[in-house]
Amino acid sequence: MKALLLLLLAQLCSASVVPEREKDPEYWRRQAQETLRNALRLQRLNQNVAKNLILFLGDGMGVSTVTAARILKGQLQHGQGEESLLEMEKFPYVALAKTYNTNAQVPDSAGTATAYLCGVKANEGTLGVSAGVTRDRCNTTKGQEVTSILRWAKDAGKAVGIVTTTRVTHATPSAAYAHSANRDWYSDGEMPPDALQGGCKDIARQLVENIPDIEVIMGGGRKYMFPKNASDVEYPHEEKHRGTRLDRRDLVQAWHDAKPPGKVAKYVWHRRELLALNLSRVDFLLGESQHPGVPWPQLGALGEPLACPGVNNETDPSLSEMVAVAIRMLQKNPRGFFLLVEGGRIDHGHHEGKAKQALHEAVELDRAIGLATRLTSAQDTLSVVTADHSHVFTFGGYTPRGNPIFGLAPMQSDVDRKPFTSILYGNGPGYKIVAGERENVSAVDFAHADYQAQSAVPLRQETHGGEDVAVFAQGPMAHLLHGVHEQNYIPHAMAYAACIGSNRAHCNAGARPAASLLLPFLALLVLLC
Repeated sequence: MKALLLLLLAQLCSASVVPEREKDPEYWRRQAQETLRNALRLQRLNQNVAKNLILFLGDGMGVSTVTAARILKGQLQHGQGEESLLEMEKFPYVALAKTYNTNAQVPDSAGTATAYLCGVKANEGTLGVSAGVTRDRCNTTKGQEVTSILRWAKDAGKAVGIVTTTRVTHATPSAAYAHSANRDWYSDGEMPPDALQGGCKDIARQLVENIPDIEVIMGGGRKYMFPKNASDVEYPHEEKHRGTRLDRRDLVQAWHDAKPPGKVAKYVWHRRELLALNLSRVDFLLGESQHPGVPWPQLGALGEPLACPGVNNETDPSLSEMVAVAIRMLQKNPRGFFLLVEGGRIDHGHHEGKAKQALHEAVELDRAIGLATRLTSAQDTLSVVTADHSHVFTFGGYTPRGNPIFGLAPMQSDVDRKPFTSILYGNGPGYKIVAGERENVSAVDFAHADYQAQSAVPLRQETHGGEDVAVFAQGPMAHLLHGVHEQNYIPHAMAYAACIGSNRAHCNAGARPAASLLLPFLALLVLLC
């Protein structure tokens, strides 16, 4: 209740406060002219070969989430929020990606992951396979496998890595290495008998066997790597964390055994172990925490600390910490690297109607993007930030400038005469009827981390949204990401920039297409004529 009162006080104090500098028209003119100068500089295209590729994926990070995260970031820094800039928004090139699956107008994370990692659109619920595969039908998989940009980079001699705040066998990371008719086949314990008899492999097994020389794998979901009922190292007495494998295999040991002689492979599950590693002496790293990533959320309405259920800050590394370790590991390869980074719990927060959790995860992903930008150079590193899909998340209600992003709209409904929060969902678990009427939010702690924002339609889980998602790009050939694209175009553009994959004709002798080299001479010819 104290947090709620503080939030209401902040709302009253911040309402309609216009910064003095913004009252001067010259402020906006100078800002626009500076933006114009920066835009004109983009005429000098960066056509270097991308030595390194980093793909940041905000799971469920639609445009409304990006905007709300920007405001949250600014307010956490004690600003009004709207004028803030996310690190991803500093990237010079922006596009939109169409997210539909081949059989779904509103997509899921597996079909979309196949698109932005493998360059091929697919059916919902399937991973690393073409649209010729039907979900749950193991016998439709053979011959329909498609490879990912991670594989293309590995085949080109680059180091590769995966970092996620979800399970390493979850939809986004899985499409980088697995081929499955069902995204939920995490271990053989989740597979139906006909799929096992048909010879299909579970996703955790494919993580270890399909591309055994992935240098960095960090995320959660370690129970899928261990025999059924094996106790968890961190939570030995909790049944939900016990191993799930029916084949009784220890896949962490199998991961170790698959490494070449003389190479050092380290498995860690504790944050302290991870940060203490001497990375110069480690060739392969598998890090599996129970709850990797940002605690949900780290701060309350006005920045006060909050308890985070299910997250242990002592044992679980943040996304930024994992990204820093991954980049330092991968940079040892003189040929460069490909790194996939997922802020996966944006999606989880939205599905539960818990906007606070989703937006704090988005801010942490952005923090990791800023860190990666500082650890690399835009001269040789192509960085791309995008989402797999959106959510039915919105914020509105004519809120005044500086309104706390988790606060109330400055009005009551003119129908039921009750207040409402600015943040709302189109559907989800936040639909609540009290005494036959919409719940009065002033009677609940809407500033709490677990508050479920009101929704228009009752569902146990909120759904994805179907609109396009943003694509932000910086570095060599980033200008190839422009306009409105099919989502499966993204890895093709990245591969072209790095001279990997099948489209390498322009890379002969390290040169870019001859047309770009002839442009100055063609311009001179026009002038002479």
